[in-house]
Amino acid sequence: MRCKYETVFQTVTIVPRLDYSAKLASDIARDLGAKKVAVRSSNKALLKDSGGDDALYDAIEVEKTLEFSLEILLYARQNIRSVSEMPGIPKILLPTVHAIRTVSAQLHCVMPECSQRLCELSVHLGSIVLDSASMSAAKFDFAQSNSEASLLLDEVKLIVDSKINKQYYNLGFFIE
Repeated sequence: MRCKYETVFQTVTIVPRLDYSAKLASDIARDLGAKKVAVRSSNKALLKDSGGDDALYDAIEVEKTLEFSLEILLYARQNIRSVSEMPGIPKILLPTVHAIRTVSAQLHCVMPECSQRLCELSVHLGSIVLDSASMSAAKFDFAQSNSEASLLLDEVKLIVDSKINKQYYNLGFFIE
């Protein structure tokens, strides 16, 4: 039987960190969204001026990276907010940590400060996963978690490719 103090301890140590992580994810998403809007506006002007040179294609790749990062971050924020019980934390957040680290690596050259904040978020979530697993005696299945994260990343990539291709349909090629 669980002692009532154990539940209080878990709530005191995990809940504020989850709240902080959700706020950090929201702040990063806000910054990514603002950067994405600026890049999209710049790309539209570049499209009018260039008509499809290499600079435009590079700029569109940056826009894709930002769009992809924002989609993953919104997914992560949703997962953080969906946590409702201690034993479910590792299953919910472990794939999220993997996805955030992938996004952080992709943003390293585009938005280094944002990349650093994503590293901070992944560290916070990783420590929450470890603490919750140790408190609830949960076990990790890294293979399953990595598989889930890979599926998510692939799905979001397809969504972003579709959005970008619709937006720049007049270029007449599929941006990969």
